[in-house]
Amino acid sequence: MAPPTLPRPAVRTSREAPARQADVFRLPALVTSVGAARNRIGDLLRRWGTSAEACEDALLVTSELVTNVITHTASDHVVCTLRRGEGWLCVEVEEQIRGLTRPRAQRPEPDDPGGRGLLLVAALSRDWGVRETAQGSGRTVWAELPVDEGVPAAAGSAPSPVRRSPDPRRSSPGGR
Repeated sequence: MAPPTLPRPAVRTSREAPARQADVFRLPALVTSVGAARNRIGDLLRRWGTSAEACEDALLVTSELVTNVITHTASDHVVCTLRRGEGWLCVEVEEQIRGLTRPRAQRPEPDDPGGRGLLLVAALSRDWGVRETAQGSGRTVWAELPVDEGVPAAAGSAPSPVRRSPDPRRSSPGGR
């Protein structure tokens, strides 16, 4: 006979957990705002002592989410929220006027020029999702990323644009 199971305590997600640091800012829904959002978030993360890898991941997620609002909605501005807690970071991008479809990861064909943004967000994030705004006409797309308390990104340093995979030709036989 199996031993009785005890009820598990409710697990708080990082979105419910208190943030140690946070920032909210508004930008016009223009292509130039993608870079402005990346710059502001990059500066904040470096000031907060975030590891270089977590900083790079957050900047890519920010680019994708802000680009989606600019590309797929009629919003005239975006509101970006960045919150950091112990072991987590949450990037939120709010649109004021919903696009025609709910944001979802797609499976584009290899030759398709786009459609990979939310796949990248999903790959880099611990979790991500969409919620309606309190006003009812917009929505917020959020992504929660794991943050190690490792080596912080250097102040003023730009993240590397590409994370290189090991060259398989240089590995020894047997994958070692």
